[in-house]
Amino acid sequence: MKIPRKQFTASIPTFAMGDIGFLLLIFFVILARAQDDSHIQWRPAQLEDLEAAGVPLANVAIDSGFKTYLNGKEISVENLSARLAAILGDAPAGRRNVFLKVHRTAAAQTFEPVIEAIGEAGGDLVHILEPESEPPSP
Repeated sequence: MKIPRKQFTASIPTFAMGDIGFLLLIFFVILARAQDDSHIQWRPAQLEDLEAAGVPLANVAIDSGFKTYLNGKEISVENLSARLAAILGDAPAGRRNVFLKVHRTAAAQTFEPVIEAIGEAGGDLVHILEPESEPPSP
């Protein structure tokens, strides 16, 4: 005689799924960076009497290899103006800040086309510099 087996239903416990999803969302939002340019190697030029700048809508950087980056992604100078214009959109004058970070050894032939592209896009150029270090006291 055969004994019939009981049929068990397999279900996934979903009691805490909402909490787990919410915690994962918070975790990834905190760790995400909107404009990650930490991989760009550059050293700023130095100048006396610097003042703080506002919040940028875009960051343009020229690294030690003289490559141009827009918000951490490499871009050619020819495409820079169009991409900046799209990012700046309809922002009013005075709030169209574009931070420009140029490696201290970059020649004018490297950064002048970038400055021209920022001007064509209508951005307010803010050159990022470092305060001049004071010589050590004897």
